[in-house]
Amino acid sequence: MKIKEVQQLPLSCQRGKVVKSTCIAISTEESMNAIEVQGLTKRFGDLVAVDHIDFSVTEGETYGFLGPNGAGKTTTIRMLVGLARPSEGKGRVQGYDIERDQSKVKQSIGVVPDVSNLYGELSARDNLIFLSRLYGVPRKERKQRADDLLREFGLFERRDDPFRKFSRGIKRRLTIAAALVHRPRILFMDEPTTGLDVAAARGLRQAIKQLHARGVTIFLTTHYIEEADQLCHRVAIIVKGKIIVTDTPEALKRRTQADEILELRVQREDDGLRQKLAGIPGVLQVSVENCLVKLYISSLNDVLPGVVSVLQQNRSMVGSIRTVLPSLEDAFVRITGLEAEKLRSEQKEANS
Repeated sequence: MKIKEVQQLPLSCQRGKVVKSTCIAISTEESMNAIEVQGLTKRFGDLVAVDHIDFSVTEGETYGFLGPNGAGKTTTIRMLVGLARPSEGKGRVQGYDIERDQSKVKQSIGVVPDVSNLYGELSARDNLIFLSRLYGVPRKERKQRADDLLREFGLFERRDDPFRKFSRGIKRRLTIAAALVHRPRILFMDEPTTGLDVAAARGLRQAIKQLHARGVTIFLTTHYIEEADQLCHRVAIIVKGKIIVTDTPEALKRRTQADEILELRVQREDDGLRQKLAGIPGVLQVSVENCLVKLYISSLNDVLPGVVSVLQQNRSMVGSIRTVLPSLEDAFVRITGLEAEKLRSEQKEANS
């Protein structure tokens, strides 16, 4: 492996000052896999939470697990970081076996859990210094490294405030900073923006992009379709413990472009309308959400007469009708057969 000189990139700006990153970006002449998984499986009694999954993550990549709650996303992370033992299969992180070399794995990774692991009574700075000690950061470097991270994440002015007094967004930012105290090359992030308001989530996504820009490999789980689209180079869609497909967001969208999408806005929705539309020859799938009906169709010319007939028979009042280009959400619906509304309802529950 050859270490190249890489220009430091700013992680944030404070009052007109650019704050430089303190982490070292390392690149290789040839990219290698930061994470490799073969047949990874986790059972809880008769329940198969993760079912013989295979995937790899290239160094420097932002790789996403997209799926509903209960799909196996968090369980996969727990196995990869040494918090759960696999029932079957193999995994390597930064070249280290996730079962035999757990101490080496933990030294090379940072983990941002779905629930913060920081101490409410400790200050922001003391939390970072405490974790620096746990990770074996030399004593003389701990305070400076903590202060550098607080500056990078825009929290230096609140360095002496106890963690329990922070908002959700600030707690999340500090939890990410804590995962970086030992300068890991891989960062695992479990549902990083769950429960955050729009502004806090946007700021956190920008920070994730900047972490990638300085060379950190990022593995994140999410049930936010737009988050996976914005952040990830590749997305694995996981449902009921199985990876259905892995590809770039754009390639997943192209899979849906073979179909056409007809979008109808109706005044009221009912199961009878959905069933009748689904029965039209050439209609591949029907999605209904808040009176917005999406028909995934093979050919508009072949399907449109049947659609008009069903709407007339059902006496459905149509506010608008148009064809649309597929989004990652459309790809998710077509590939999994699940309604995107399921993910949205989980988002609302998490944010409530």
